Amino acid sequence: MPYVNIKITNEGVSAEQKAALISGVTDLLRTVLGKNPATTVVVIDEVETDNWGIGGEPVTRRREKGM
Repeated sequence: MPYVNIKITNEGVSAEQKAALISGVTDLLRTVLGKNPATTVVVIDEVETDNWGIGGEPVTRRREKGM
């Protein structure tokens, strides 16, 4: 039973986009590894940009700098 955890910043991802991620990852595991879609679990965690850091600083600050 594959378990996939996708973490993204909380920046307006639509329900349709999330559904496409879940479907696409499930299909990829079926195609590449032969995993059963019925037992594949995909979880999407949305993280506030203040709680996500890259290069030693929060994403919020990086975005303010245009990075």
